[in-house]
Amino acid sequence: MSAATATESAATAAPPVFEIRPFSGAVGAEIVGLDLRRPVNDQDFARIHRAHLDHHVVVFRDQQITPQQQIDFSRRFGVLQIHVLKQFLLANHPEILIVSNIIENGQNIGLGDAGKFWHSDLSYKELPSLGSMLHAQELPAEGGDTLFADMHKAWDDLPAALRTAVEGRCAAHSYTARYSETKFEGNWRPTLTPEQLAQVAEVVHPVVRTHPENGRKALFVSEGFTTRIVGLPEDESRQLLGELFAHSVLPQNIYRHQWEPHDLVFWDNRSLIHLAAGCPAHLRRKLYRTTIQGDAPF
Repeated sequence: MSAATATESAATAAPPVFEIRPFSGAVGAEIVGLDLRRPVNDQDFARIHRAHLDHHVVVFRDQQITPQQQIDFSRRFGVLQIHVLKQFLLANHPEILIVSNIIENGQNIGLGDAGKFWHSDLSYKELPSLGSMLHAQELPAEGGDTLFADMHKAWDDLPAALRTAVEGRCAAHSYTARYSETKFEGNWRPTLTPEQLAQVAEVVHPVVRTHPENGRKALFVSEGFTTRIVGLPEDESRQLLGELFAHSVLPQNIYRHQWEPHDLVFWDNRSLIHLAAGCPAHLRRKLYRTTIQGDAPF
């Protein structure tokens, strides 16, 4: 092979250069020019990992990947967690939770009201999620946005009185805290079996956690799963949590993601809480979620 031919072959084999473009607001960046159908080398993976830590949520544009490719990429970041609602797991791919409002043959094909309250995924587990990846399959013509709130910023800007009130305290988290509450029209949740209830028993975590990779502190409470401050009377606990919830979602701390076809959104559950804004019930919405296991909060 001539030198020219070798150079041409190397150029052909080289992966395309991708860009990391930070958003203008509190958090978030988009990654453009990366095709996750192709293997990601260690150098590129390190860039992605760094972007995820720096920006807390990254949006991979136009990812026309298979469920298995989503699973394989997610596993680069750690062990995957299987959701308790096994009836909404993708056939032959239990690592994927179907998030969808679509009804077929009278049955919901996925979890239609996932994220109806602000929350951090799986904070109700002893080992909460490191991060989640959500891949757009079908998007509604209107609505369907996902909001992310920066919990590092929430801690950094927490008034002194609230800091004093929460430092060193722990809070209880429960999957069933608001499980049966309705918020968006047309949604339905299955009754949990005794076996499922046993998988989501109440856990206790610090109100303020330290990120194990970047060392920053973040509030670790949410209206979706946090039920009480341990050691406080019920009325004091309710009032304190209400103040923390309100402070966490101030507009300046929020990134609102408006979905585009084939977006793959990867967020850090140690740094953010998120909320599904909802969409009209008659408009089809379907996404695939993988969830990466994290460490015990400290």
